[in-house]
Parts: sequence; structure tokens; C-alpha cells
Amino acid sequence: MTTTTIAPQPARTWQISSEAMALLEKFPPRPIAGSWPMTRQDRTAVEDRLTTAPFRGDDSQSRCHRKASLQAVLDWLELFPGQSWQQRWDASHAGRADRRDWRLQVADDLAAAGLMDGRPGYVRKVLGTGLIQLIGGDYLRPSLGWLMVTSSPVRIANEMAKVRDPHGIAELRAARLAHTVGDSTMIPAIEKIALIMAAKGGSVRDVTIGDCLEAMRVSREVFPGPSRSCRHSPVFYQLLHSAGVFPADAPPTVRMFSPVFAGQTPVEQLVDRYQVACRPVRDLLVDYLRERQPAIDYNTLTTLATTLVLWFWKDLERHHPGIDSLRLSPEVAAAWKQRIRTRVVRSRGADGQITETTVERDSATDALTTVRCFYLDLTQWALDDPARWGPWAVPSPIRATDIQHRKMKSRRKARMDQRTRARLPVLPVLVEAVDRERKAAAARLAAARNADPGGTVTVDGVTLRLPHLVRHSPRIWAEEPDTGRRRDLIREEDNAFWAWAAVEVLRMTGIRVEELTELSHHSLIQYRTPNSGELIPLLQIPPSKTDEERLLVISPELADVLSAIVCRIRNPDGSVPLVVAYDHHEKVWNPPMPLLFQRTIALETRPIPIAGIRVLVSDALARARLTDATGKPLDFAPHDFRRIFTTDAIMNGMPPHIAQLLLGHKDINTTMGYKAVYPEEAINGHRAFIARRRGLRPGEEYRQPTDAEWDEFLGHFERRRLALGDCGRAYGTSCIHEHSCVRCPLLRVDPGQRPRLIEIRDNLTARIAEAQREGWLGEAEGLRVSLAAVKEKLAQTDNTVQRRAAAVALGMPTFPRVAARTVTVPTKPGRSQG
Repeated sequence: MTTTTIAPQPARTWQISSEAMALLEKFPPRPIAGSWPMTRQDRTAVEDRLTTAPFRGDDSQSRCHRKASLQAVLDWLELFPGQSWQQRWDASHAGRADRRDWRLQVADDLAAAGLMDGRPGYVRKVLGTGLIQLIGGDYLRPSLGWLMVTSSPVRIANEMAKVRDPHGIAELRAARLAHTVGDSTMIPAIEKIALIMAAKGGSVRDVTIGDCLEAMRVSREVFPGPSRSCRHSPVFYQLLHSAGVFPADAPPTVRMFSPVFAGQTPVEQLVDRYQVACRPVRDLLVDYLRERQPAIDYNTLTTLATTLVLWFWKDLERHHPGIDSLRLSPEVAAAWKQRIRTRVVRSRGADGQITETTVERDSATDALTTVRCFYLDLTQWALDDPARWGPWAVPSPIRATDIQHRKMKSRRKARMDQRTRARLPVLPVLVEAVDRERKAAAARLAAARNADPGGTVTVDGVTLRLPHLVRHSPRIWAEEPDTGRRRDLIREEDNAFWAWAAVEVLRMTGIRVEELTELSHHSLIQYRTPNSGELIPLLQIPPSKTDEERLLVISPELADVLSAIVCRIRNPDGSVPLVVAYDHHEKVWNPPMPLLFQRTIALETRPIPIAGIRVLVSDALARARLTDATGKPLDFAPHDFRRIFTTDAIMNGMPPHIAQLLLGHKDINTTMGYKAVYPEEAINGHRAFIARRRGLRPGEEYRQPTDAEWDEFLGHFERRRLALGDCGRAYGTSCIHEHSCVRCPLLRVDPGQRPRLIEIRDNLTARIAEAQREGWLGEAEGLRVSLAAVKEKLAQTDNTVQRRAAAVALGMPTFPRVAARTVTVPTKPGRSQG
């Protein structure tokens, strides 16, 4: 274990996918116009228009205010050259992104020209109103970046709603009230749309997809680094999309442009991202991955590239600079295998220092297998195409003995079986807990909707108080009276429902979690039996890991769950919304589909991803407070439900080959590997094996023993009783050591007879002294052999006593208790019958 200081890692370079680049080319932003009719009007026309409705103020004070501010801004703009108001604005350089408070320059310029009219404080105060009138009237179009960073004008959406596009802004505000999104999210979204209108001109309906993407890019540029979520929030895009502003072929979600969903990367980039120094090896890796690409999915391709390029070759270049051949020396190969088998785990201590600990790497066997296959593939391909692959066909540094598949599989099997055995008994408790939480969350939400602010609601033993909100919120909030913690009851009810739905579908079908997220309304089909005409509901599982679809019969319980899901997500007209899902394995966007597991996030209906399912199940477990045998919180992975389904089905009599079809496995051994093994199954299986073996042997070998034979068998164990303990000779054999028990290795000394051994030891010591004194050398030699045996028996007895002191009684019955009968052995003369 070592302690070191870790240098900060460089920031990750993000890049958008090729699909996003194609969409950017398809939907470009509107160009910035240099001149347009309104900006070329003279001052008289501008003042005449801006002092009449709808630009004029509502009362005399506001009208006076707006007129004075307009004249001050026009006086200032006329100080600069230009044929239009936009040209004069550009010539002033006040619209640069670094000029956040432009009013300071205006005040200085007006004072230098003698145009402050003796009221500098008032003029500076009203400048923002004058500029916003010119922007609303489309005489000026400042840059989008400047509009985002300047402190004035603010609330430009109010001016746009008054003078530019009252109907369009009203539609956006109506959508704000119709969705369960708070004002802190929706108001900035409407403001950002108004800023796009101010910078590009036009109304709400004129805003394009490219304008929105440009606004998000500019927002990231003027506000770099972490910032409040509303600044970079794409809700304004979804607001325009839901309002029907965009064309029919518009991307349904702005996430399609996000660098988080990078899409598929070409093979060359998969290799070049690790900066391989040796160009020939780099080209070989590219060719190898391109050769393997048609037969594997993209996720496997990226894993293969990471293993071969980063973990294998780049690691060799890092430790052996200048290496340029795949033929590795035994020393180099052994060092690399040692590095790949271990990894460094970093943890931060209480003093802030980072501690590095070297542990065994779980994926070492997979990495070794991948590298070995790489070498074997090159050797095999060299036979078919020697010119291309022949120069790289060298012996593999990974031998078959380096890869312990059997040990790895046995460890994995034991680990997974233990997980299944620990979770199968508590599955009914989890099912009951998620169902109870779903009903309680729905009851709390319904009670809160009907309660007045300041009142309390009590559901399932939980009392909550409804707060008085300062401003309108579409969410239903409640506070815990003791802690004051505020809870969003709508979100709680939504999370509780989808956690219940995920647990129910996973446990009743045994499908994979990626198959769960791909279930759609089209997956619910019916089959009519040809004989009886009975309708059987079926669930069609889309192709996933094995690229094969399958059908499952929907039980009545599963039908109730699916019905609840469909009733929750469908539109008022009965249709199921179409959502676009991102395939995290293939790194592509799927076409819109009526997926079952979907929920509304802000203004967008999104599919619940795999990570979202895991979070829902984990949160449900946390609320259920389930623990394992050690008292630690019990975790459930979505795949645990699949293993539990398999184990429960086979234990209840389902043939393994039928379970294989239901699970979609290509190999029945995979299905049997999912089934956990229990001790009673091993015992029953052993008994069945013995019964089958006996059936193949002659029946007379398994006849019922007579009473005499049984008495003889039991008497054998009684006749092995000795003064010092038991004789360990086999049944049916006699003593072959001439009853010299103290020397015999088959003697098992009873710890209670230790005092007798001490007496024998002392007696032997005295006899050896007598023999030496009398000169009986032969007698003394034999007695020394016996003394050594006695001392060994004493040491064995002491070890037995120590083990028994630390042992735990298991309550197992002794032989006389389990034997069918006991036998009475005749008492020999001189032996007590106690």
C-alpha cells in the first residue's frame, strides 16, 4: 500500500456524432442580416411609430418615460456613422460580448457631446427602456451572445409579447401553465426564445431548429464551465417543438445533438484516441478491428478496441518505449500479464490524502482471452492471406494455461448462486413493498390535490403539511412537519409507479433489462388457438443479445401490470405516444416507437433508459430497507430477477429446455448456469444417483440384512473400544499390530483418557531407567519406541482439546442415535459395564 498525490486529469474533449453533424447541416441557423427595411428608416419615422400603439405606454408616466429613453438612445446612436441604425450600433462597439454594462459607454458619450440634459442619473436609468423599444420594433438586432450576458435589457419577452408577436408568446405562456414544469424552468425558456427573435428578427413561428442549436452553442461559449441548469437548459427547444413551430421532420429531442450521445465512431478513431506510437502496429489494429466489425455489435467492437489498443499495446509502449513487434520476449510478456492481473484502487482518507491499493483485476481473464484470440486470428488468417497477415503471425504470448476458464466460471457461478439464494427468499417482501409504496404515493398525491395550503394529509402513517407557495407551481409540494424537508409528491408517485412496474415485469417474465426498455405497444399481440378458438395474449420480446425474438404467454397478473402501464402513458385519444430511444449498445437513435416504459421529463416524453431502471429499483430497495444475512442493505440488479425467474421455474418443475426457450438462450448450459444450486437439491440428486446405480446392479447385492448380520455390523464398532479410545481399523478386519495400541497409528485417543497416557508415559520412563541400570539394552530400545509413540499421542490429544474448545456444536446426532438398533456385547472378564 502506498500513498501518493494524484495529478488532476485533463478535461475530456467532447465531440458530437456524425448523425448530429448531418442534422446541423440539414437545419442550419438563419444568417445574420446586414440590413433590412425597418433599420433603414429615419428618426422621424422611428419616433412616430414607437410613440403609437402598441409601443406607447399604458399611462402618461410610462409614456413619458419611454419617450425620454428612446430619444436618449437615438441621440447616442446618431453620434456614430452609418446608413442604418444597425450600422450605427455596430460602429459603437457597445454590442461586444465583453461589454456587459453598455450604459456606461452611452452615458460617457452623451456627456462628451453635451446631450445629458442636466439629468445624467435619470438618463442612465431609462436607457434600457429605449434600447428595448428599438429591439422590439426590429430596428436593432444585437448579437445573441451580448443579449445573454448583458444586464439590460431584461424581460425582453414582455416587450415581444406586446409589440412583436402577442399570439406566439401567449401560446408559449399557455403551454407553461399546461405542463408540470415550474416557472424557474419555463420563464427562462420563453426569455431565450425572445432573445432569438431579438437577434434574428421575426416572430415565434420564424425561429428555426438551427437558431435553437446556435443559441445552445452560444450559451456554452459565453457561460463556460459549470453553471445553473436553466442557462443551458434545452427546454426552450422542446417548448417550440410541442407548440408545433418546427416542421414534421424536426428531431423530436434536442438530445440528438448532445455530445453525450456520441454515436458510432469509425474504427480509425477508436484506435487513434489512444495515440499509438508505432504506425505499423496502429494500421494492423485498424485492419484487425475492421475485419472483425461485421460479425460483432458496436459495443463489443469498442470493448475489443479498448482491450487491444489501450490495455495491451499502449501499455507495452508505455513500459517499453520503441517496441514495434508483436513478438514479445518471455520477460516482457510475463510483466504485462502481471500488470493486467492487478489494478490500483484509490481512496481518499480523512486527512485528504489519496491511498493507492493494488488488488486483483476481475476482468483480467477476459483481457487475456482477447489478446490470445488476436494472435490466433492473425495466425489463422495468415494461412488464407499470407501477404496481408503473414508478417504479423507470431507465437502468442498468452498460453492456454494462463487463462483459467474453469476457475473463473466456477467462481462466477458460486457468486451468482449466492446472490440468487440471498435474494429469492426476500423477493415476495420486495414485491409487497413496491406495491404498497405505489399505492401510498398515489394516495398521498390524491389527498394533497384536495387539501388546502397549510393543511395536513396523513396516508399510510405519514403526515405531511402543504406549504403556502409564493408563486404558482404545477408541482404538488408537501413538507415533513418534523424536518421541514420539502417533497415533490408528483415525482414520488411517478417513481413509485415505474419502480413497481419494472419489478413486476422483470420478475414475471425473466427478460433482460434492455429488453424491458424496448417493450412497445406493438409487443402486445394475441394468438387464437385453432381448435378451441381461445385468445391467448402474448408478449413479443424484441431481438437483443442473441438477436432472436421470442414470445411469452401473458399471465393474468402480468396482464394487469401491462394494462396499468398502457393506461398511464396513453394520450387522451387512446394512442400511445411515440418516443425516440437511444441504443446504448449500438450507439444509434432508434426510430420513434410506442415504448411502454416512457415518462415525461420537463416538456419531453422520453423512454426510461437502462440506467433509469436501475435507479428506480435501487431507490425502491432503499425505501423497503431490505438487508442481507450480515445486516447490510440488500441490492437488486435487474439481472437478478432473471436468475431468480430461472431458478424458481426449474425448481417448480419447468423442463430446462422450455426455460431455455423462454429466456432466449442458445445453449442450455447457459440456462442451467442461471439456476442456483441448493443443498437439498444436491442431497436429492445424490440419492437419485444411488437409486439409479442400484437399479443397474444385481438385486441380491441389495438384499435386506439379517438380524445377525446387522448385530455383527454394529458389534464391530463396539469391539473397537479400547482403554485409551477407539481403534480405527476397517470393518471386517482384525488387529494386525499385535494389540500394541500405544504404538499403532490407527489408535484415536479419547481426550478424557489423557491422565492414563501420562501414567503410561511416566511408567515407560521409569522402566527405561531400570533397563539402563540393569543393562537390558534391547528392552530399553523397545521401551523408547513406545515412549516416543506415547508422546506423539499426547501431542495429538492436546491438539484435539484445543480444536474442541474453539469448535461450535452443530447438534448432529451421534451414531447410536441414528442406528436402527443397538447391540449388547458380552462383557469380558475384568471389564466394567458402565
